[in-house]
Amino acid sequence: MSLTDFLQLNPGWFLTTVFILGLLVGSFLNVVISRLPLMLQREWHAQCQEILELEDSSEKPERLDLSRPRSHCPLCGHMITALENIPVISYLFLRGRCSGCRKPISIRYPIIELLTATLMLMVAWHYGYSYQTALALVLTCYLIALTFIDADHQLLPDVMVLPLLWLGILANLNDLYTNLESSIIGAVAGYLVLWILFQIHHRLTGKIGMGYGDFKLLAVIGAWGGWQILPVTLILSSLVGAAVGISLIIFRSRDRDTRIPFGPYLAAAGWISLLWGDDLTRLYLNWSGLNP
Repeated sequence: MSLTDFLQLNPGWFLTTVFILGLLVGSFLNVVISRLPLMLQREWHAQCQEILELEDSSEKPERLDLSRPRSHCPLCGHMITALENIPVISYLFLRGRCSGCRKPISIRYPIIELLTATLMLMVAWHYGYSYQTALALVLTCYLIALTFIDADHQLLPDVMVLPLLWLGILANLNDLYTNLESSIIGAVAGYLVLWILFQIHHRLTGKIGMGYGDFKLLAVIGAWGGWQILPVTLILSSLVGAAVGISLIIFRSRDRDTRIPFGPYLAAAGWISLLWGDDLTRLYLNWSGLNP
């Protein structure tokens, strides 16, 4: 019996495998979240110098990509060993402190690992052993990385967003999550609805309300789940975003003009809508009395 047949016939082992895989992927996503914005910043800096024909007199910086340099403590430079890099377990064993300088390690690292494993487990539970699960796991991992990158830098990199857009459309060539027509309309409508709101807000206030990355991210969600999940996604993301914004103003004395990244709320709402959008729509219609 092959491993594929074994996992298909044993749901418990399949879910366990996905959870363990999620912990490992979550550890890698920590690297992506911390390094990709710096990699892009270096690339943009180099492109600007080339366009402006400026000579770079500074020393060539150390190589930086997703594999080099090795993971290390940002405070003392201690190289993380393989045993210190086991998802969640190493953090608990080290009691949340670097083995070199004993300074605290950010708890965000194990949180991202557990979050990734949990969300991947939920996807596997929802779709079962299927192609839908395989592609939805890819989407989930990308959305987690985009969420934290946007929260840190207010940036949704095209190098991550655009491949998701095309993958969503390709996935629906065989009606994997929705039909192809709904997928294409969803991609176009997702981009245009936020672009139009952006233009209206900008003309009325003269301020920039959101970034173009948000338009593209909603296009991604529409491409994966079809135009039908866009209303639920916008309602959920707007409600949560408004609640968080009001809370920051009240409890942290944030200025009303302080920009809050919208990407995390779009990503979370889109993920929920893809899995349970129909159920949420029916629940709303029943609650509002609009469902006959």
